[in-house]
Amino acid sequence: MGTLLISKIREEYADRMMLTFFVFPSPKVSDTVVELYNATLSVHQLVENVDGCMVLDNEALYDICFRTLKLTTPSSSILEMFRRVSEQFTAMFRRKAFLHWYTGEGMDEMEFTEAESNMNDLVSGYQQYLDATADEELEYEDEGEDEDGSDEM
Repeated sequence: MGTLLISKIREEYADRMMLTFFVFPSPKVSDTVVELYNATLSVHQLVENVDGCMVLDNEALYDICFRTLKLTTPSSSILEMFRRVSEQFTAMFRRKAFLHWYTGEGMDEMEFTEAESNMNDLVSGYQQYLDATADEELEYEDEGEDEDGSDEM
């Protein structure tokens, strides 16, 4: 999806320099089977459509979160970042602060409403993921206690 957007931006603004970021997948961080396909196809599109690309290793990012920042759940930090941006966006959009800059360039207010809705959906999705992960961890701990016989009197 991101590379499609970049391709469309390149078509519209061919005379502009384009810089983007790309996070390479890691099997230690995600178990999505098709991630390597997606990464390779994305790199192909990035080579064709961007002037510069900052490449990050997802495994290294998680190591920084766990070892350096001592975060037990990096996803909760990501959730907090999205939640903070969403709350700040909503506060500004409610007051229509600086909205005229964007509408003056041809944007419609509906695009802001859709962006706000998408951000809220993203926050909700991350929260559901964290809740499901926490439930799985509790079930795993409960199973371990049952196997050890530590629940028996």
